[in-house]
Parts: sequence; C-alpha cells; structure tokens
Amino acid sequence: MSEQYFYGHGKLLLTSEYFVLDGAKSIALPTKLGQRMHVKNRPSNNPKLYWKSFDTQSNCWFETSFELWHFNVLNESDEGLPEVVTLQKILRQARKQNIHFLRDDLDVYVETVLEFPITWGLGSSSTLVYNIAQWAYISPFELQAKTFKGSSYDIACAQSMGPITYQVRSRGPHWETILFNPVFKDNIYFVYSNKKQNSREGIQRYKDLVGDNKDTLIKDLNRITDDILDCVDLKDFEELIFEHEYIVAKAIDLPRIKDDQFTDYWGALKSLGAWGGDFLMATSHKSELETKEYFHQLGHETVFTFDELILQNFQRLGGVLSLTEGELSHVGSQQ
Repeated sequence: MSEQYFYGHGKLLLTSEYFVLDGAKSIALPTKLGQRMHVKNRPSNNPKLYWKSFDTQSNCWFETSFELWHFNVLNESDEGLPEVVTLQKILRQARKQNIHFLRDDLDVYVETVLEFPITWGLGSSSTLVYNIAQWAYISPFELQAKTFKGSSYDIACAQSMGPITYQVRSRGPHWETILFNPVFKDNIYFVYSNKKQNSREGIQRYKDLVGDNKDTLIKDLNRITDDILDCVDLKDFEELIFEHEYIVAKAIDLPRIKDDQFTDYWGALKSLGAWGGDFLMATSHKSELETKEYFHQLGHETVFTFDELILQNFQRLGGVLSLTEGELSHVGSQQ
C-alpha cells in the first residue's frame, strides 16, 4: 500500500479586503493552523474512492465514497449533500486539468484533518483545494478559479511559509515573501468574532456598491499597505488601521467593527476577510491578560497572540515569487 501526505496553511487577509479582487496590494498572513491530507492506495479490480474528514477533536464529520469514472457517489443518500457536491466539483475539475488523475486500478482512501474549527473562516476550502491540487499535480490557482473563484490569495497562503504581499495582475497572481514581524507584534491579537460570514455575499455587496472611484480607493489602500510594512511604531500602525477601516466601511456602506460592537475598546480594531465576521485584529497597549479578559467578558473566548497564530518560518526572507497565467499549469509539487 502506497501513502502520500499533503498540507496547506490557513490564511488571514490583513489589508485591502474585497479590493484585492480588483488588483489592490494586500498583506496576507499564513497561519500555523491548516489542513492535513493523507492518501493511501491499494490494488483493486473495482476502483473506488473512500473519503473521510475529521475535525480538531478527531471526530469524523464527513464521510462518503465515489466511483472513479465520473466521481458519482456510491451511496444514494449522499446525493445532493452540499459537502458531496463541493467535493465532486473539485475532483471533476481536477480530472479535467489532469486526465490521468485517479485512473489507476486502485482503491483510494483519503483522510483530511482540519486543525481549526470549520466555522473560523481560516481556509477550510482553500486548504482542501490546495491539497487536492498537489495530489493531482495540477495548478491550485486554476483549480480554485474553476471551483470557488475569488482572488486566490488564500491559495498563495496555503503554500507560503510566512507573510506575503499579494496582488492580482493582468497576467495572473503575483506575490512576494515579506518580513512582517513588527517590533510591536506583542501588541497585536486576533479575535474570533463568533460569527461566520458569507464571503460570497460580501463580495457581491462590494461589487454593487463600489463605483467609479474604485481606482482612487485602491491607490489609497496600496499606500496604507506599504506604510504598514514600513511601520515601526504602534501608534502609527493604529492610525493606519483606523484609516483603512474608514475607507472600506464607507465604500461598502457598513459600520466599522469598533463602532458597531466594541465602542469602549481602547485600541484599534479591524475586520479581516468578510466584513463583520470570522476573525478581527485588535491592537492593545495593555497586558495580554487584560486584553484577553476584555474579549472573554464579551463572549469571545478565542483570542490569539500574533506568535500563536501567524506563521513565520521562511528560511530565506525577501524572496520573490511571481506567476503568470502561462506558468500556472506547472504549479503543484508534492510536499
């Protein structure tokens, strides 16, 4: 029996939110928590794919099986289930990108393990797409584009070992490894909002509301992103966060998270990803105990420090990785 192992990192988008879809420069942060995938094969005269997904408590939350000709489900009761439909879509698209994918006379057993609750919005879908792309030896960006769409910054994070800048350009995604390890990182926290946002609805709202001044807003957000990368003072960082929140809130006609839910908080607060849900970033000049206690009292039990959540594992910092559309088909090496 042969075995393969794959891994994708989770993600947080620090700057540019929805504007990254239209070419804004963003800071994206891969997380220490991600998703593992273990694949086992053994010879078979009637090949099938058996799939199990486990949560952080090692509980199997999803299980199904497919025949390997068209990836039709074997259990009729699984037909139409959202998780099955999504997985089918990914597998069928992977086959289109690599016609040899899962064509051998083998029974295939796949187990995936999420290292974070699926409700957290850290990339349960993007890490799955990335892992399947590595397995099928295809472009994870093309697979993402044909299944979930979006900017694909989360795919770049899945394979990165530390913070990056990310930008959608006319010839494809472009990202660079960066040293985002601010001297005030001990004053930065990441708080789960206890609320899962629908990113598709947020994107649609952005498209409906952001009009002719989009280019000007992107220019402003690019400047803020660059200033954040150069920032060495917590107060200056907080002012940039306030400005960023003001721009995005006004553009999508929604209140800033601080004005909406945390009016008495002493530091800066910023929505990350879909506006108003999933994770938010907080700055604090007070102790870790005081800061976490503030959020705990409001029912937000999940609060990470910067070092607890953000991956910083580059062997060589400052490298550049830029891909064009013509090169995307060659991305997909196994780990």
